[in-house]
Amino acid sequence: MAPETPGAPTTEPAAATEPAAPTRPAPSASSPARPSAPRERRPKPPRAAAPHEPRAGQAPRPSSERHSRPPARPSGSPHAKTGGGHGFGAGRKTAGDWASYRLDLEYDGTRYSGWQEQQNARTVAGELRQALVTTLGASAVVELGGAGRTDAGVHALGQIAHLRLREKADPLTLQHALNDLLPSDINIVRLAVAANRFHARHDADMRSYVYQISSRRTAFAKRFVWWLRDELDPAAMRAVWSTFAGRHDFAAFTEQPEGQESTVVVVNGVELVTHGDMVLLRIAASHFLWKMVRRLVGTVVRVGTGEITADDVASLLAGSALPRDRKGQPRTPAAWTAPPSGLFLERVVYRGEPGLGQLRPVFDLR
Repeated sequence: MAPETPGAPTTEPAAATEPAAPTRPAPSASSPARPSAPRERRPKPPRAAAPHEPRAGQAPRPSSERHSRPPARPSGSPHAKTGGGHGFGAGRKTAGDWASYRLDLEYDGTRYSGWQEQQNARTVAGELRQALVTTLGASAVVELGGAGRTDAGVHALGQIAHLRLREKADPLTLQHALNDLLPSDINIVRLAVAANRFHARHDADMRSYVYQISSRRTAFAKRFVWWLRDELDPAAMRAVWSTFAGRHDFAAFTEQPEGQESTVVVVNGVELVTHGDMVLLRIAASHFLWKMVRRLVGTVVRVGTGEITADDVASLLAGSALPRDRKGQPRTPAAWTAPPSGLFLERVVYRGEPGLGQLRPVFDLR
């Protein structure tokens, strides 16, 4: 079709060809004209109400109901959800329609920017999703979520994840296939069928972290300890570490406390033991704040070196700021944050599971 000429009248396309109506001969002048019968007018159907106009006697609808629902995206659309809470066919299927699995994982977090998936960073969950997509296809994964969002460089002995798939898969076969594709520093220890609504984070009763401090230089475990040259006082550290048990406001020990929904955490238990050249610290709670464990460890180390006292820590817990040091620098837990290398997500405990066992080093220094 030729393009329209600007300014020229627009010609409508011809209608589809229909059979021509039979023509009647024109009446002659000599024949009398027949009176025409009055044309019957059919009543017009009532006009349907416009989408934004209420019918007579009908109250107007709320504005939220006036807009039509957008058409559902096809399941194969690249914009379909693959990591959210609803997944493919949102609004049509529930968690009971998917095949759910529990994954027990261990990983060395040195090379990763934490557990949580990020667009421009390499993460543990991102590596796991890539292996899942390679094995099952992009449309197969409905949801993938972890019990704890470990920070960059933090390790895990017992991270738990839930996985929802559109179709069932054999757990052992899937575990082996994923481990063959995952990097050597990420390993799925166990993959099993889970309850339809199992959620790794929401269903967890308790999480425990272990931190390892080494008093000697090590060639093999450097990535898994915080090596300190300073001499520590384990007894003083243990006394302060024990004060963190119970319900406290840990606003002084977290990053961006104003952005937290609440900075109050109930700590179920704490433990500090020495094992040869190592000091091991364990803390367990239902949840933790961002950087909370590493700042608690860093604060206790300052107690062990004699830089601050137990009273100073009590003041921080009470929300009071410490006076500046001799150089005028602020003394805050943020400046004492322990490095991620020594921190491990030890366990995620669910209802009915056994509690924590004896505290032992992850890697024994001999």
